[in-house]
Amino acid sequence: VQFYTAIIESILTSAITVWFGSSTARDRTRLQRITRSAERIIGCNLPSIQDLYHTRSRKRTAKIIADPSHPGHHILQALPSGKRLRSLITKTTRHKNSFFPRAVALMNS
Repeated sequence: VQFYTAIIESILTSAITVWFGSSTARDRTRLQRITRSAERIIGCNLPSIQDLYHTRSRKRTAKIIADPSHPGHHILQALPSGKRLRSLITKTTRHKNSFFPRAVALMNS
């Protein structure tokens, strides 16, 4: 499990917060197939690629919100209630699938 986490998972998820939103379903199933084969070899359950994306995106978003010097800090504005983030207006699918709109949607869900 340590080998999988250190080597395979780190390669599969390098910059996952950037590329996962615009990846195709076919790409995601291919990556998930690698994880399933590792599960069979190791003999224990491993987190799915989507679960890894969700946890890493939440961590990165929390770090950006906490750091006022980050260039994207002003994009992630909290609503007056403080419980949700302000939704971003996107006109294209490419922008909608980028990190910040997906992170806002993930944090608000």
